[in-house]
Amino acid sequence: MERFVFSAVVSSNFLAASVIFAVISRAQRGPYMDEEFHVPQAQRFCSGSFSEWDPMITTLPGLYLVSTGIIKPVSWLLGWTEAVVCSTAMLRFINLLFNTGNLYLLYVLLCRIHQKDKATTAFQRIVSALTLASFPLLYFFSFLYYTDAGSTFFILFTYLMCLYESHKIAACLGFCAFMFRQTNIIWIIFCAGHVVAQKLTEAWKTDLVKKKDERTACIPDLTEETKKLGRFLLDYVLSLKNLKVLILLTWPYIILVVGFLLFLCLNGGIVVGDRTNHEISLNFPQLYYFFSFTLAFSASHLISSQKINSFLHSVKKHALLYIGFGIVSLLLIWKFTYVHKFLVADNRHYTFYIWKNIFQRHEMIKYVLVPAYIFAAWTFVEALKYKSIFWILAYFFCLAAATIPQQLLEFRYFIVPYLIYRLNIPMPSSVKIIAELALYCLVNVLTLYCFFNKTFLWPDRKDIQRFMW
Repeated sequence: MERFVFSAVVSSNFLAASVIFAVISRAQRGPYMDEEFHVPQAQRFCSGSFSEWDPMITTLPGLYLVSTGIIKPVSWLLGWTEAVVCSTAMLRFINLLFNTGNLYLLYVLLCRIHQKDKATTAFQRIVSALTLASFPLLYFFSFLYYTDAGSTFFILFTYLMCLYESHKIAACLGFCAFMFRQTNIIWIIFCAGHVVAQKLTEAWKTDLVKKKDERTACIPDLTEETKKLGRFLLDYVLSLKNLKVLILLTWPYIILVVGFLLFLCLNGGIVVGDRTNHEISLNFPQLYYFFSFTLAFSASHLISSQKINSFLHSVKKHALLYIGFGIVSLLLIWKFTYVHKFLVADNRHYTFYIWKNIFQRHEMIKYVLVPAYIFAAWTFVEALKYKSIFWILAYFFCLAAATIPQQLLEFRYFIVPYLIYRLNIPMPSSVKIIAELALYCLVNVLTLYCFFNKTFLWPDRKDIQRFMW
Protein backbone atom coordinates (compact mmCIF):
# COMPACT_ATOMS: atom_id res chain seq x y z
CA MET A 1 0.00 0.00 0.00
CA GLU A 2 2.81 2.41 0.88
CA ARG A 3 4.47 1.87 -2.51
CA PHE A 4 1.20 2.53 -4.31
CA VAL A 5 0.62 5.76 -2.36
CA PHE A 6 4.19 6.90 -2.97
CA SER A 7 3.86 6.19 -6.70
CA ALA A 8 0.72 8.35 -6.76
CA VAL A 9 2.60 11.13 -4.94
CA VAL A 10 5.49 10.95 -7.44
CA SER A 11 3.06 11.12 -10.38
CA SER A 12 1.15 14.03 -8.86
CA ASN A 13 4.36 15.88 -8.07
CA PHE A 14 5.59 15.43 -11.65
CA LEU A 15 2.25 16.63 -13.04
CA ALA A 16 2.23 19.76 -10.84
CA ALA A 17 5.89 20.46 -11.67
CA SER A 18 5.16 20.06 -15.39
CA VAL A 19 2.42 22.69 -15.19
CA ILE A 20 4.76 25.12 -13.40
CA PHE A 21 7.50 24.29 -15.91
CA ALA A 22 5.17 25.13 -18.82
CA VAL A 23 4.19 28.46 -17.25
CA ILE A 24 7.83 29.41 -16.56
CA SER A 25 8.95 28.42 -20.05
CA ARG A 26 6.19 30.53 -21.56
CA ALA A 27 6.93 33.55 -19.36
CA GLN A 28 10.72 33.32 -19.73
CA ARG A 29 11.40 31.77 -23.11
CA GLY A 30 15.04 32.76 -23.41
CA PRO A 31 17.94 31.94 -21.09
CA TYR A 32 17.90 33.89 -17.83
CA MET A 33 20.83 34.90 -15.64
CA ASP A 34 23.32 31.97 -15.41
CA GLU A 35 21.38 30.17 -18.13
CA GLU A 36 22.94 32.68 -20.50
CA PHE A 37 26.18 30.71 -20.06
CA HIS A 38 24.81 27.19 -19.50
CA VAL A 39 22.33 26.99 -22.39
CA PRO A 40 24.71 28.04 -25.23
CA GLN A 41 27.37 25.68 -23.87
CA ALA A 42 24.92 22.76 -23.77
CA GLN A 43 23.84 23.61 -27.33
CA ARG A 44 27.47 23.42 -28.46
CA PHE A 45 27.70 19.95 -26.95
CA CYS A 46 24.42 19.03 -28.67
CA SER A 47 25.90 19.99 -32.03
CA GLY A 48 29.03 17.93 -31.33
CA SER A 49 31.35 20.87 -30.63
CA PHE A 50 32.91 19.45 -27.46
CA SER A 51 36.12 21.44 -27.78
CA GLU A 52 34.38 24.84 -27.58
CA TRP A 53 34.18 26.18 -24.03
CA ASP A 54 32.87 29.42 -22.56
CA PRO A 55 35.63 30.72 -20.24
CA MET A 56 33.01 32.37 -18.00
CA ILE A 57 31.68 28.95 -16.90
CA THR A 58 33.28 27.80 -13.63
CA THR A 59 31.96 24.23 -13.31
CA LEU A 60 32.86 21.02 -15.11
CA PRO A 61 30.64 19.85 -18.03
CA GLY A 62 28.61 17.19 -16.21
CA LEU A 63 25.28 18.91 -16.80
CA TYR A 64 25.93 19.36 -20.51
CA LEU A 65 27.13 15.77 -21.00
CA VAL A 66 24.09 14.30 -19.25
CA SER A 67 21.77 16.62 -21.19
CA THR A 68 23.34 15.63 -24.50
CA GLY A 69 23.21 11.95 -23.54
CA ILE A 70 19.46 12.19 -22.90
CA ILE A 71 18.45 14.60 -25.64
CA LYS A 72 20.38 13.23 -28.63
CA PRO A 73 18.81 9.72 -28.55
CA VAL A 74 15.38 11.40 -28.35
CA SER A 75 16.14 13.45 -31.45
CA TRP A 76 17.22 10.29 -33.33
CA LEU A 77 14.13 8.31 -32.29
CA LEU A 78 11.58 11.05 -32.93
CA GLY A 79 13.31 12.75 -35.83
CA TRP A 80 13.25 16.16 -34.13
CA THR A 81 15.59 18.88 -35.31
CA GLU A 82 18.48 20.09 -33.20
CA ALA A 83 16.78 23.47 -32.75
CA VAL A 84 13.89 21.74 -30.97
CA VAL A 85 15.68 19.13 -28.85
CA CYS A 86 18.41 21.52 -27.72
CA SER A 87 16.13 24.48 -27.08
CA THR A 88 16.13 26.26 -23.71
CA ALA A 89 12.84 24.59 -22.74
CA MET A 90 14.06 21.07 -23.53
CA LEU A 91 17.29 21.63 -21.61
CA ARG A 92 15.32 22.87 -18.63
CA PHE A 93 13.17 19.75 -18.82
CA ILE A 94 16.24 17.69 -17.90
CA ASN A 95 16.13 19.28 -14.45
CA LEU A 96 12.46 18.37 -14.15
CA LEU A 97 13.53 14.74 -14.50
CA PHE A 98 16.13 15.28 -11.80
CA ASN A 99 13.41 16.78 -9.60
CA THR A 100 11.44 13.52 -9.84
CA GLY A 101 14.59 11.51 -9.21
CA ASN A 102 15.36 13.59 -6.12
CA LEU A 103 11.90 12.86 -4.69
CA TYR A 104 12.46 9.12 -5.11
CA LEU A 105 15.98 9.23 -3.63
CA LEU A 106 14.83 11.29 -0.63
CA TYR A 107 12.10 8.74 0.09
CA VAL A 108 14.49 5.77 -0.12
CA LEU A 109 17.05 7.60 2.03
CA LEU A 110 14.44 8.31 4.69
CA CYS A 111 13.41 4.64 4.68
CA ARG A 112 17.04 3.55 5.03
CA ILE A 113 18.11 6.04 7.69
CA HIS A 114 15.01 5.55 9.85
CA GLN A 115 14.52 1.83 9.25
CA LYS A 116 15.16 0.98 12.92
CA ASP A 117 12.61 3.54 14.13
CA LYS A 118 9.47 1.40 14.39
CA ALA A 119 7.38 4.42 15.38
CA THR A 120 7.89 6.02 11.95
CA THR A 121 4.82 5.63 9.75
CA ALA A 122 4.45 5.42 5.97
CA PHE A 123 2.69 8.79 6.06
CA GLN A 124 5.70 10.42 7.74
CA ARG A 125 8.15 8.92 5.25
CA ILE A 126 6.15 9.86 2.16
CA VAL A 127 5.23 13.38 3.27
CA SER A 128 8.78 14.04 4.51
CA ALA A 129 10.16 13.02 1.11
CA LEU A 130 7.65 15.26 -0.68
CA THR A 131 8.51 18.10 1.70
CA LEU A 132 12.25 17.85 1.11
CA ALA A 133 11.74 17.57 -2.66
CA SER A 134 9.75 20.82 -2.35
CA PHE A 135 12.58 22.54 -0.47
CA PRO A 136 12.37 26.06 -1.96
CA LEU A 137 15.98 26.44 -3.09
CA LEU A 138 16.06 23.03 -4.77
CA TYR A 139 12.52 23.23 -6.15
CA PHE A 140 12.87 26.62 -7.83
CA PHE A 141 16.06 25.73 -9.69
CA SER A 142 14.45 22.54 -11.00
CA PHE A 143 12.66 24.77 -13.52
CA LEU A 144 15.76 26.53 -14.86
CA TYR A 145 18.86 25.14 -16.54
CA TYR A 146 21.15 25.29 -13.50
CA THR A 147 23.43 22.62 -12.04
CA ASP A 148 21.66 22.36 -8.66
CA ALA A 149 19.03 19.70 -9.38
CA GLY A 150 21.46 17.32 -11.10
CA SER A 151 24.24 17.98 -8.61
CA THR A 152 21.90 17.22 -5.70
CA PHE A 153 20.60 14.09 -7.45
CA PHE A 154 24.03 12.54 -7.79
CA ILE A 155 25.09 13.47 -4.24
CA LEU A 156 21.90 11.94 -2.80
CA PHE A 157 22.44 8.84 -4.96
CA THR A 158 26.05 8.62 -3.77
CA TYR A 159 24.93 8.88 -0.15
CA LEU A 160 22.26 6.22 -0.65
CA MET A 161 24.72 3.74 -2.14
CA CYS A 162 27.12 4.51 0.70
CA LEU A 163 24.38 3.64 3.23
CA TYR A 164 23.81 0.36 1.38
CA GLU A 165 27.59 -0.24 1.55
CA SER A 166 27.93 -0.31 -2.25
CA HIS A 167 31.01 1.88 -2.11
CA LYS A 168 32.29 1.26 -5.64
CA ILE A 169 28.96 2.33 -7.12
CA ALA A 170 28.88 5.25 -4.68
CA ALA A 171 32.30 6.40 -5.88
CA CYS A 172 31.19 6.23 -9.54
CA LEU A 173 28.13 8.32 -8.73
CA GLY A 174 30.33 10.64 -6.71
CA PHE A 175 32.46 11.22 -9.78
CA CYS A 176 29.29 12.23 -11.67
CA ALA A 177 28.44 14.64 -8.83
CA PHE A 178 31.96 16.09 -9.05
CA MET A 179 31.49 16.63 -12.79
CA PHE A 180 28.43 18.75 -11.99
CA ARG A 181 30.11 20.82 -9.29
CA GLN A 182 33.70 20.52 -8.07
CA THR A 183 32.85 21.30 -4.44
CA ASN A 184 30.83 18.07 -4.30
CA ILE A 185 34.13 16.36 -3.50
CA ILE A 186 33.41 17.51 0.06
CA TRP A 187 30.27 15.38 0.25
CA ILE A 188 32.11 12.43 -1.28
CA ILE A 189 34.55 12.82 1.61
CA PHE A 190 31.53 12.91 3.92
CA CYS A 191 30.43 9.51 2.61
CA ALA A 192 33.89 8.17 3.42
CA GLY A 193 33.58 9.87 6.80
CA HIS A 194 30.27 8.10 7.36
CA VAL A 195 31.98 4.74 6.80
CA VAL A 196 34.84 5.65 9.15
CA ALA A 197 32.37 6.93 11.76
CA GLN A 198 30.54 3.59 11.71
CA LYS A 199 33.74 1.65 12.42
CA LEU A 200 34.82 4.11 15.11
CA THR A 201 31.42 3.92 16.81
CA GLU A 202 31.57 0.13 16.85
CA ALA A 203 35.08 0.17 18.32
CA TRP A 204 34.13 2.87 20.84
CA LYS A 205 31.14 0.89 22.08
CA THR A 206 33.28 -2.24 22.35
CA ASP A 207 35.86 -0.27 24.31
CA LEU A 208 33.18 1.00 26.69
CA VAL A 209 31.79 -2.50 27.22
CA LYS A 210 35.26 -3.81 28.02
CA LYS A 211 35.57 -1.10 30.64
CA LYS A 212 32.08 -1.92 31.90
CA ASP A 213 30.95 1.58 31.05
CA GLU A 214 27.34 1.96 29.92
CA ARG A 215 27.80 5.29 28.20
CA THR A 216 27.22 5.28 24.44
CA ALA A 217 28.96 7.18 21.63
CA CYS A 218 27.01 10.39 21.97
CA ILE A 219 28.25 13.92 22.52
CA PRO A 220 30.27 14.00 25.78
CA ASP A 221 29.32 16.63 28.33
CA LEU A 222 32.41 16.57 30.51
CA THR A 223 35.99 17.50 29.76
CA GLU A 224 37.16 14.15 31.15
CA GLU A 225 34.99 12.26 28.66
CA THR A 226 36.28 14.43 25.83
CA LYS A 227 39.86 13.59 26.80
CA LYS A 228 38.94 9.91 26.96
CA LEU A 229 37.46 10.17 23.47
CA GLY A 230 40.61 11.88 22.21
CA ARG A 231 42.81 9.12 23.65
CA PHE A 232 40.60 6.50 22.02
CA LEU A 233 40.89 8.19 18.60
CA LEU A 234 44.67 8.47 18.94
CA ASP A 235 45.02 4.81 19.88
CA TYR A 236 42.71 3.77 17.04
CA VAL A 237 44.48 5.63 14.25
CA LEU A 238 47.92 4.52 15.46
CA SER A 239 46.90 0.91 14.95
CA LEU A 240 48.03 -0.33 11.52
CA LYS A 241 45.37 -3.04 11.64
CA ASN A 242 42.62 -0.44 12.08
CA LEU A 243 44.03 1.78 9.33
CA LYS A 244 44.15 -1.20 6.97
CA VAL A 245 40.46 -1.94 7.65
CA LEU A 246 39.49 1.70 7.02
CA ILE A 247 41.50 1.89 3.79
CA LEU A 248 39.98 -1.34 2.48
CA LEU A 249 36.49 0.07 3.16
CA THR A 250 37.04 3.57 1.77
CA TRP A 251 39.50 3.02 -1.11
CA PRO A 252 36.94 3.95 -3.83
CA TYR A 253 36.49 7.36 -2.17
CA ILE A 254 40.24 7.70 -1.63
CA ILE A 255 40.81 7.25 -5.39
CA LEU A 256 38.36 10.11 -6.06
CA VAL A 257 40.10 12.36 -3.53
CA VAL A 258 43.51 11.60 -5.07
CA GLY A 259 42.03 12.35 -8.49
CA PHE A 260 40.66 15.63 -7.14
CA LEU A 261 44.09 16.61 -5.79
CA LEU A 262 45.60 15.82 -9.20
CA PHE A 263 42.90 17.99 -10.80
CA LEU A 264 43.82 20.86 -8.45
CA CYS A 265 47.47 20.60 -9.44
CA LEU A 266 46.80 20.45 -13.17
CA ASN A 267 44.07 23.10 -13.15
CA GLY A 268 45.83 25.42 -10.72
CA GLY A 269 42.72 25.68 -8.54
CA ILE A 270 39.23 24.31 -8.00
CA VAL A 271 37.49 26.69 -10.42
CA VAL A 272 37.59 26.17 -14.18
CA GLY A 273 37.20 29.21 -16.40
CA ASP A 274 36.79 32.65 -14.84
CA ARG A 275 38.28 32.73 -11.33
CA THR A 276 38.16 36.45 -10.67
CA ASN A 277 34.79 36.25 -8.90
CA HIS A 278 35.35 32.90 -7.16
CA GLU A 279 38.28 33.40 -4.81
CA ILE A 280 38.69 31.25 -1.71
CA SER A 281 38.50 33.03 1.64
CA LEU A 282 38.00 32.30 5.34
CA ASN A 283 34.45 33.58 5.60
CA PHE A 284 33.62 32.06 9.03
CA PRO A 285 30.27 33.89 9.33
CA GLN A 286 28.98 31.61 6.55
CA LEU A 287 28.45 28.99 9.27
CA TYR A 288 26.23 31.41 11.19
CA TYR A 289 24.28 32.20 8.03
CA PHE A 290 23.78 28.49 7.45
CA PHE A 291 22.57 27.86 11.01
CA SER A 292 20.14 30.79 10.68
CA PHE A 293 19.00 29.52 7.27
CA THR A 294 18.38 26.06 8.77
CA LEU A 295 16.50 27.53 11.73
CA ALA A 296 14.20 29.41 9.35
CA PHE A 297 13.41 26.45 7.11
CA SER A 298 13.18 23.94 9.98
CA ALA A 299 11.24 26.26 12.26
CA SER A 300 8.49 23.70 12.87
CA HIS A 301 11.10 21.28 14.29
CA LEU A 302 13.56 23.63 15.97
CA ILE A 303 11.47 26.42 17.48
CA SER A 304 9.13 25.80 20.40
CA SER A 305 8.66 27.11 23.93
CA GLN A 306 10.22 23.90 25.24
CA LYS A 307 13.29 24.36 23.01
CA ILE A 308 13.71 27.97 24.11
CA ASN A 309 13.45 26.99 27.79
CA SER A 310 15.97 24.19 27.29
CA PHE A 311 18.35 26.63 25.59
CA LEU A 312 18.04 29.17 28.42
CA HIS A 313 18.62 26.41 30.96
CA SER A 314 21.72 25.32 29.04
CA VAL A 315 23.02 28.91 28.98
CA LYS A 316 22.47 29.22 32.73
CA LYS A 317 24.18 25.90 33.42
CA HIS A 318 27.18 26.50 31.11
CA ALA A 319 27.41 30.29 31.24
CA LEU A 320 31.19 30.46 30.81
CA LEU A 321 31.08 28.19 27.78
CA TYR A 322 28.46 30.36 26.06
CA ILE A 323 30.30 33.57 26.97
CA GLY A 324 33.46 32.13 25.40
CA PHE A 325 31.54 31.04 22.32
CA GLY A 326 30.00 34.51 22.07
CA ILE A 327 33.40 36.22 22.29
CA VAL A 328 34.88 33.92 19.65
CA SER A 329 31.86 34.57 17.41
CA LEU A 330 32.26 38.33 17.75
CA LEU A 331 35.94 38.08 16.82
CA LEU A 332 35.24 35.87 13.81
CA ILE A 333 32.52 38.22 12.57
CA TRP A 334 34.77 41.25 13.13
CA LYS A 335 37.82 39.85 11.33
CA PHE A 336 36.38 37.46 8.76
CA THR A 337 33.21 38.98 7.32
CA TYR A 338 33.48 39.26 3.54
CA VAL A 339 31.04 41.10 1.31
CA HIS A 340 31.25 39.86 -2.27
CA LYS A 341 30.66 42.49 -4.92
CA PHE A 342 27.84 40.41 -6.46
CA LEU A 343 25.98 40.43 -3.15
CA VAL A 344 25.58 44.21 -3.12
CA ALA A 345 25.42 44.77 -6.89
CA ASP A 346 22.80 42.32 -8.21
CA ASN A 347 19.31 43.32 -7.07
CA ARG A 348 17.68 40.28 -8.69
CA HIS A 349 18.61 38.00 -5.78
CA TYR A 350 16.86 37.82 -2.40
CA THR A 351 20.23 37.84 -0.63
CA PHE A 352 20.76 41.38 -1.96
CA TYR A 353 17.72 42.59 0.02
CA ILE A 354 18.54 40.53 3.10
CA TRP A 355 21.98 42.10 3.22
CA LYS A 356 20.73 45.58 2.40
CA ASN A 357 17.79 45.64 4.82
CA ILE A 358 19.42 43.79 7.72
CA PHE A 359 23.21 43.85 7.69
CA GLN A 360 23.68 47.24 6.04
CA ARG A 361 21.10 48.94 8.24
CA HIS A 362 23.74 49.57 10.91
CA GLU A 363 27.37 48.62 11.42
CA MET A 364 26.54 46.90 14.74
CA ILE A 365 23.76 44.66 13.39
CA LYS A 366 26.13 41.80 12.56
CA TYR A 367 27.30 41.76 16.18
CA VAL A 368 23.82 42.13 17.68
CA LEU A 369 22.78 38.97 15.85
CA VAL A 370 25.33 36.81 17.69
CA PRO A 371 22.85 35.59 20.38
CA ALA A 372 20.48 34.52 17.60
CA TYR A 373 23.34 32.72 15.86
CA ILE A 374 24.21 30.89 19.08
CA PHE A 375 20.59 29.80 19.53
CA ALA A 376 20.43 28.63 15.91
CA ALA A 377 23.68 26.67 16.35
CA TRP A 378 22.42 25.13 19.61
CA THR A 379 19.14 23.96 18.07
CA PHE A 380 21.09 22.55 15.11
CA VAL A 381 23.41 20.49 17.34
CA GLU A 382 20.51 19.40 19.57
CA ALA A 383 18.66 18.02 16.56
CA LEU A 384 21.66 15.85 15.68
CA LYS A 385 22.56 14.71 19.19
CA TYR A 386 21.13 11.25 18.50
CA LYS A 387 23.87 10.60 15.93
CA SER A 388 27.25 9.28 17.05
CA ILE A 389 29.91 11.83 17.93
CA PHE A 390 32.07 10.54 15.06
CA TRP A 391 29.29 11.07 12.50
CA ILE A 392 28.76 14.58 13.87
CA LEU A 393 32.48 15.37 13.59
CA ALA A 394 32.54 14.14 9.98
CA TYR A 395 29.45 16.17 9.11
CA PHE A 396 30.67 19.39 10.75
CA PHE A 397 34.07 19.07 9.09
CA CYS A 398 32.39 18.83 5.68
CA LEU A 399 29.89 21.58 6.52
CA ALA A 400 32.76 23.94 7.40
CA ALA A 401 34.68 22.97 4.25
CA ALA A 402 31.59 23.59 2.07
CA THR A 403 30.66 26.99 3.52
CA ILE A 404 33.61 28.86 5.05
CA PRO A 405 35.74 29.19 1.86
CA GLN A 406 32.85 30.84 -0.02
CA GLN A 407 33.04 34.63 -0.21
CA LEU A 408 29.58 34.99 -1.72
CA LEU A 409 26.48 34.54 0.42
CA GLU A 410 24.59 32.20 -1.92
CA PHE A 411 21.79 30.09 -0.46
CA ARG A 412 22.18 27.48 -3.22
CA TYR A 413 25.42 26.38 -1.56
CA PHE A 414 23.34 25.35 1.49
CA ILE A 415 21.11 22.85 -0.34
CA VAL A 416 23.16 19.66 0.16
CA PRO A 417 24.28 20.24 3.78
CA TYR A 418 20.70 21.18 4.68
CA LEU A 419 19.21 18.06 3.12
CA ILE A 420 21.76 15.77 4.79
CA TYR A 421 21.02 17.42 8.14
CA ARG A 422 17.26 17.13 7.63
CA LEU A 423 17.46 13.49 6.56
CA ASN A 424 19.38 12.55 9.69
CA ILE A 425 17.41 14.26 12.46
CA PRO A 426 14.83 12.12 14.30
CA MET A 427 11.64 11.75 12.27
CA PRO A 428 9.38 14.69 13.25
CA SER A 429 5.74 14.21 14.15
CA SER A 430 3.15 14.25 11.35
CA VAL A 431 1.90 17.67 12.46
CA LYS A 432 5.38 19.18 12.26
CA ILE A 433 6.03 17.64 8.85
CA ILE A 434 2.76 19.07 7.50
CA ALA A 435 3.67 22.47 8.95
CA GLU A 436 7.06 22.22 7.25
CA LEU A 437 5.44 21.31 3.92
CA ALA A 438 3.02 24.22 4.28
CA LEU A 439 5.94 26.59 4.88
CA TYR A 440 7.82 25.30 1.83
CA CYS A 441 4.73 25.53 -0.37
CA LEU A 442 4.07 29.10 0.81
CA VAL A 443 7.66 30.13 0.08
CA ASN A 444 7.51 28.44 -3.35
CA VAL A 445 4.25 30.20 -4.22
CA LEU A 446 5.66 33.59 -3.17
CA THR A 447 8.91 32.94 -5.05
CA LEU A 448 7.09 32.03 -8.25
CA TYR A 449 4.69 34.96 -7.83
CA CYS A 450 7.61 37.39 -7.58
CA PHE A 451 9.35 35.73 -10.53
CA PHE A 452 6.27 36.08 -12.75
CA ASN A 453 4.75 39.36 -11.60
CA LYS A 454 7.39 41.57 -9.97
CA THR A 455 9.47 42.18 -13.06
CA PHE A 456 11.58 45.27 -13.65
CA LEU A 457 14.08 46.76 -16.09
CA TRP A 458 17.70 47.77 -15.77
CA PRO A 459 18.70 51.06 -17.44
CA ASP A 460 21.44 49.42 -19.51
CA ARG A 461 19.48 46.32 -20.63
CA LYS A 462 16.29 45.88 -22.64
CA ASP A 463 15.33 42.40 -21.40
CA ILE A 464 13.06 41.93 -18.38
CA GLN A 465 14.67 41.25 -15.00
CA ARG A 466 13.10 38.90 -12.45
CA PHE A 467 13.53 38.20 -8.75
CA MET A 468 14.91 34.82 -7.73
CA TRP A 469 16.98 33.06 -5.06
